[in-house]
Order: sequence, then structure tokens, then C-alpha cells
Amino acid sequence: MTWETAELEGGPADGTRVRVAGRPRVLQVAVACPVEEGASGVSVTAVSVYRRKSGPAPLRYGWDGASP
Repeated sequence: MTWETAELEGGPADGTRVRVAGRPRVLQVAVACPVEEGASGVSVTAVSVYRRKSGPAPLRYGWDGASP
């Protein structure tokens, strides 16, 4: 398996560099959200979708703000 570095553009992970194998078409980024007092045992995570962009190297993924 060959790993390569990709850069995320836009959204909450803008500028983050990650290592991927096989050039997946879509990446998901999860960000923990703080919860109010009294929400014991509950955690909330915001999920953002990044789609592979075409073009020459380096490998890049752009934020898809329309995805859930």
C-alpha cells in the first residue's frame, strides 16, 4: 500500500495535511463539539466532507459545505 500526503482546503480543517492510501474520492473530518452542563454521557461530533480535487500534484481535497 502506498501512502501520500494530501492537503485539505476550506472548511474547519483548512490547511490540514493528512496521509491517504489509494486516493479515496471522499474524506470525512470529525470535530468534537462541546456540550452544555447536564448532558451527562452525551457527546456531539460535527462531520465535514472533503472531496478529491482533480489536477496535478499535490493531492488536494476541497470542503463540500453542501454535504451533511
